Amino acid sequence: MQKENKAGAARNEKAVSCLYQKPNAVFRLICFPWAGSGSLYFAQWGKKMNDFLEVHSIRLAGRESRIEEPFASDIYQVVDEIVCVLLPVLQDKPFAFFGHSMGAYIAFMTALHLKEKHKLQPMHLFVSSATPHSKARYHFPEGEELSEEHIHSFILNLRVTPTDSINDKEISQEYLPRLVADVRILHKLIFNAPSEAILSCDLTCFVGSEDIVKHMEAWKDVSSGSFHIHVRPGNHFYLMETSNETFIMNYITKCLEISMLA
Repeated sequence: MQKENKAGAARNEKAVSCLYQKPNAVFRLICFPWAGSGSLYFAQWGKKMNDFLEVHSIRLAGRESRIEEPFASDIYQVVDEIVCVLLPVLQDKPFAFFGHSMGAYIAFMTALHLKEKHKLQPMHLFVSSATPHSKARYHFPEGEELSEEHIHSFILNLRVTPTDSINDKEISQEYLPRLVADVRILHKLIFNAPSEAILSCDLTCFVGSEDIVKHMEAWKDVSSGSFHIHVRPGNHFYLMETSNETFIMNYITKCLEISMLA
């Protein structure tokens, strides 16, 4: 049993990164990365946000300390694993989710799984640069296999990944296989507008003014909680601008503080 506990703890540490632990925090914020990325960007938020909020960042298979593990084949495999490793983290304190781009889909699907299977739900779901319904998302070319070259050129044209990651040859050698694996997961994902709300948490959307992602209001269909959209200056990676990142972190903190008072 002790060996099993140690193995479970090791798996949790690999799949969820918390660089700045705050035992006295009131809330936990779980952050979900965009396609091709690891956990580091959002894990650093733990240093920037106040002590009432502890930040955990999801690390998917095939990157960082999980580099030897095979990539997931579909989003349900991703969600099953995330729920498994998050359950011990989510039992004792209220929590919220933030996901950017592909991370928004994973955050939403994880929230849905937690509600359906474990009667748990985030206090607030924060989504960025993604729209839930399949018909409103940008579509990858049909009729041929999604090769690395195909995805590379398509993603560059869409400008939905940091250009320094995909243009720098050294970075690209490591980054591109992860991006391809994640794009294939997104390519398989189908989600149509529900006939009624399937979540009840509050939901806030963020998007860049020059982003290719449209129809953010579609998120209103998935939850019966309060709903807000914030448009910030910039493209798909608007959140990497310091002013936008600060706005998001301050907004999340304020929302959770208000929900605590309520």
